[in-house]
Amino acid sequence: MSPRMQFRGPARQRGAIGLMAALTLTLALGFMLLVVDTGRLYLEQRKLQRLADVAALEAVSRNGDCLVPAATATVYALESATRNGYNAADSMTLNTDCGSLQTGADNLRAFVVDASKKEAIRVVATHTVPTSVARGIFALMGAGPVSQTTQLSATAVGAAAVLPPLAMLTIGSTALVVDSSRSAALNLLLGQMLGGSLNLTVAGWQGLADTQINLLGYLNQLALDVNVSAGDYTRLLSTNIGLTQLLDTAITVLQAGGPTTSVAISGLTGLKAAAGSTSIVLGQLLQLQTGAVSSALNTNLQVFQLVEAFVQVANSQNSAVANIPLNIPGLANGGVQVKVIQPPQLSAIGNPALVNGLINDPNRIYVRTAQVRTLVSLNLPVLSGVSGLASALTSNTLLGGLTDTLNNLLHLNLAGTVGSLLCTLTGTCQITDLKILPTPTIDIALEVAAADSHVTGYNCASSGTKTLTTETNTSLVKLKVGKIDMANAFSSSADVSVQPLALIDIGKVNCVLWVCNPATRVPFYGGGLGVKIDTSVASSQSTHVYNQPPEIKQPPLLYNLGTQGIVNSLRASLGGVEVQAYRPTGSSLLGGVLVLAAGALDDVNSTLGGVIRGLLSPLLDPILDALLANLGITLNKVDVGANLSCKPPGRPSLVI
Repeated sequence: MSPRMQFRGPARQRGAIGLMAALTLTLALGFMLLVVDTGRLYLEQRKLQRLADVAALEAVSRNGDCLVPAATATVYALESATRNGYNAADSMTLNTDCGSLQTGADNLRAFVVDASKKEAIRVVATHTVPTSVARGIFALMGAGPVSQTTQLSATAVGAAAVLPPLAMLTIGSTALVVDSSRSAALNLLLGQMLGGSLNLTVAGWQGLADTQINLLGYLNQLALDVNVSAGDYTRLLSTNIGLTQLLDTAITVLQAGGPTTSVAISGLTGLKAAAGSTSIVLGQLLQLQTGAVSSALNTNLQVFQLVEAFVQVANSQNSAVANIPLNIPGLANGGVQVKVIQPPQLSAIGNPALVNGLINDPNRIYVRTAQVRTLVSLNLPVLSGVSGLASALTSNTLLGGLTDTLNNLLHLNLAGTVGSLLCTLTGTCQITDLKILPTPTIDIALEVAAADSHVTGYNCASSGTKTLTTETNTSLVKLKVGKIDMANAFSSSADVSVQPLALIDIGKVNCVLWVCNPATRVPFYGGGLGVKIDTSVASSQSTHVYNQPPEIKQPPLLYNLGTQGIVNSLRASLGGVEVQAYRPTGSSLLGGVLVLAAGALDDVNSTLGGVIRGLLSPLLDPILDALLANLGITLNKVDVGANLSCKPPGRPSLVI
């Protein structure tokens, strides 16, 4: 075999391999082009589907609808799509429809368009893109024209999970306008209740009153700040948390809301400086029914109400008593002391279907105002200057009637205005003398028990006829006038004890011949005249039906329960002041009331009663209207707000 013949085979093989390699590379490049081009379409379709999914979920979560002219579902979906790359100029379209879901015989859900409903929202997004190579080749093999573009389409249907009905009650002041005088009063009162001092401006207080805070966002942030597991609201509401931390969390949540909350943040910062080290349990203010879903907390509260409740809970647990100067023209040297005996329950949320109406119902939806005790002390030197009081005590009519009555009842020998017994010239004797206004102060105690309200029933037959029924109890008011023992004046377990205020003291002084020693005087030895008021106005109860209460997270429907009858009853109590004669004691305290014949002290009562009434009545309104109003407590009105969601929206999800 020649050498030339030996190399022909391999040369031919090299040519075939090269040809096959070229064909393989061409085929690989073709497949690569197909994969890349198909991947482009897949990514475009996936991006478009994500855009439609997120738009549908946002429209549902924001409770959008298709009712003209607002058509908020369309607006919300478009806003969401724009944030995720939607651009109408890039051959994209977005269509939003509202409706409901129906399940067919094949057990498959289908979307039914109905603009009047919003049970489900459908979003259809389209995008026109260049045609793929594969589709172009396929079109070339057909008889029709070749389109250079392809329209992609993505459909998403979102709906919220249907939850059990939810009811919410709130109680307290819902509207507040702060002027310069009110700002100073709030600084003084709430600052002293915290045990420090406040210096918030008018704008700071008004900012707190005008700002809302989302309760769910607040509790979620608080759980993060105090290291409680996310969603464990039961543990969070039972945790003892410092007031400073509660205010810090509120500042954090409001800061996330943007610059519009800067004034409220400034107010919270000022409050934080006076908060001290007091800790409170948030569950004393906010009640969440056991087992309630987190969406029940997705509601708003007024920041001022929340802060006011923080202060009241803190004051009920610390030893601070607010001391407020009483600034009433003509009555100087007076003061008011305020202490919260029982903190408020600001808000309650739960399923009304679980309420059984019993007092110890663990599922009750219950709110109450704070129980506040107020003590007013006035110095008698000021009172003695009130026109008519001193002259009434020293009038011949009063002392003449008093002398006759006590002479007959006590077998004394009181003569004239001095009322002394004649001493014999050869021995010792006891002089009975009479003193006007022997006691330095007069005390007025006003205790306002908690007004409360709770859910007793509801109706969710249809969204157009829903109702919520509540039972509201107005405050029990106790009024005491006389001498009050400061040792238990602000005890949370004992009632306030009151002794009669002595107007006239018949004492005893030892004398030898005509020389009497004032140091031997025994006050009230022969009794005296005194005045005491110890009365209460019982709470009243009323049932109210809220028609069409708004959904959770919307402003509540308010029920203003007037309690003008309580105020009138207190005034009637002051109008019923009676001066009474007291038995001889031989000590420094007034003894028991003498049983007098009918009309024995009519002249005394008619003379002094009017003076005392004129003195005490003007004190009632300033205390009730100004001081207690700053604590969100008014005797002539109880504001109870209600919300009811028969089908509250749960977490939105894609259903088709």
